Amino acid sequence: MVALRPALGLVLPILLWAHRSTGSNFRFASYINNYMVLQKEPAGAVIWGFGLPGATVTVTLIQGQETIMKKVTSVKADADTWMVVLDPVKAGGPFELMAQQILGRMNTTQTVHDVLFGDVWLCSGQSNMQMTVLQIFNATRELSNTAAYQSVRILSVSLLQAEQELEDLASVDLEWSKPTSENLGHGYFRYMSAVCWLFGRHLYDTVQHPIGLISSTWSGTPIEAWSSRRSLKACGIHTQGYIPRDSVTGPSEPSVLWNSMIYPLHKMTLKGVIWYQGEANMNYNTDLYNCTFPALIEDWRRTFHNGSQGQTELFFPFGFVQLSSVLFEDNPDGGFPQIRWHQTADLGYVPNVKMPNTFMAVAMDLGDKDSPFGSIHPRDKDTVAYRLHLGARAVAYGEKDLIFQGPLPEKVEFSLMGLLNLTYSQEIKVQKKDNKIFEISCCSDQQCKWLPADMNTFSTQSLTLSLKSCYGTVVAVRYAWTPWPCDYKQCPVYHPSSFLPGPPFVAYIADQISGR
Repeated sequence: MVALRPALGLVLPILLWAHRSTGSNFRFASYINNYMVLQKEPAGAVIWGFGLPGATVTVTLIQGQETIMKKVTSVKADADTWMVVLDPVKAGGPFELMAQQILGRMNTTQTVHDVLFGDVWLCSGQSNMQMTVLQIFNATRELSNTAAYQSVRILSVSLLQAEQELEDLASVDLEWSKPTSENLGHGYFRYMSAVCWLFGRHLYDTVQHPIGLISSTWSGTPIEAWSSRRSLKACGIHTQGYIPRDSVTGPSEPSVLWNSMIYPLHKMTLKGVIWYQGEANMNYNTDLYNCTFPALIEDWRRTFHNGSQGQTELFFPFGFVQLSSVLFEDNPDGGFPQIRWHQTADLGYVPNVKMPNTFMAVAMDLGDKDSPFGSIHPRDKDTVAYRLHLGARAVAYGEKDLIFQGPLPEKVEFSLMGLLNLTYSQEIKVQKKDNKIFEISCCSDQQCKWLPADMNTFSTQSLTLSLKSCYGTVVAVRYAWTPWPCDYKQCPVYHPSSFLPGPPFVAYIADQISGR
């Protein structure tokens, strides 16, 4: 058994930045530079930067020798920023983007080259999102497989904290770049997220237009650090207070990463977000995650929509990874099952009424006992990214009749044979019988406890469970309710063609739980 190791991360000084004074500088925002990807049609890309009060700023988009468009704005007399929204542009490139400032006799120009238009995705979370390609299975092959993906561009935000919301990023670890073996495998937990990169690579294979990927991650961080103060208050969380350190190894104070690593991006036009976080909340505000996570999604959506002048969709697609498996030596529960359930707002599936336009990659069958980074950091990130990209194709790109989540029961009821019958919303493939992964809540004398339920029979869309372990009343059933439900790709229930695992669930008898 591998003992749980703390989430790893960069050993860097923690910087507290106030608003960065620009003085007389004329420049683009920190993340607008060579090789970037701007959001394609139907949205308009937002271009902004810093300039002199009262100056006129003209932004020109050029392709070859042709001027595609010009946008003119000005810096307000009491401000130092300017912004334009480009007309929608079809996917492709390269383009040149030029900004010119004129104030009296002063004439200053800034230019960025090799700009593409495509879909821009923001990737955030803690260490499982921060792991680089160097740390995953088949790293050598992946690092050599970049030549065909030069239209997938990457940007990595520096690890920084701030007490107040920053207008612009204080710094970036990796400016917009074409993918190389060096910047995709730059050490452990450094630079570019493997999940982010592989997600973008799978998307590019499908959509065949440029993809922009922004990695903004920090190991060992709870959701509270990535949430605005207003979203935390909506869930009744005090924005002052001590956070336990057993599962939290990164910055933990409320909003300090939202302020410095997310909010400075909010003027950008995005296609969507993917998220991998939750391990740091297994012992902190665990019971509130069913509020804090949906609240984070709602707040990020509203902030990016408003910041981009309505160009980022108000309900932009938001994908996430449901927590994988981990081995605990001294804590058999570890809070993982609760976090997995709360990641779906306690419904077991997405999208749902509390989390519209979301998609989820189930990862509980991807446990990695031998991971050199601890079992909490499984190395199969390609399967995670592939499952995420299926959700994106269905939810973000509207691909019809695509299976993007594994089978979930839609009806649970007693059968005439004295068994518990689970009817699924999809076809199922029972890969193996497991007499521990299903449990029933057995009650007698007003006391209830969870007991294993043997898998009895199954068909193409249902299975039955034996109730012989219970000598009282069975009131509920649950599935995969442990930190390590099954070994690598060996859970019992999958979809037969997509091989997507059925997600964990808990349901009271006769409940309709699939909602679809």
